[in-house]
Amino acid sequence: MGKRKEFLVRLDPRVHDALRRWADEDLRSLNAQIEFLLREALRRGHRLPESETRAETGELEPEE
Repeated sequence: MGKRKEFLVRLDPRVHDALRRWADEDLRSLNAQIEFLLREALRRGHRLPESETRAETGELEPEE
């Protein structure tokens, strides 16, 4: 994976708290949880390139 982009996101405090609890349950950081959820939504909406989708499901070895 290449260099990561940074950006500010403003969340309703209740959404933030719910995401934090979910991240804690899944043993992820809040940032990793949000990225996981975004990737899942993009995958389901067929918005990720095929190579990334296949790499994430283990069908293709990711490039290092």
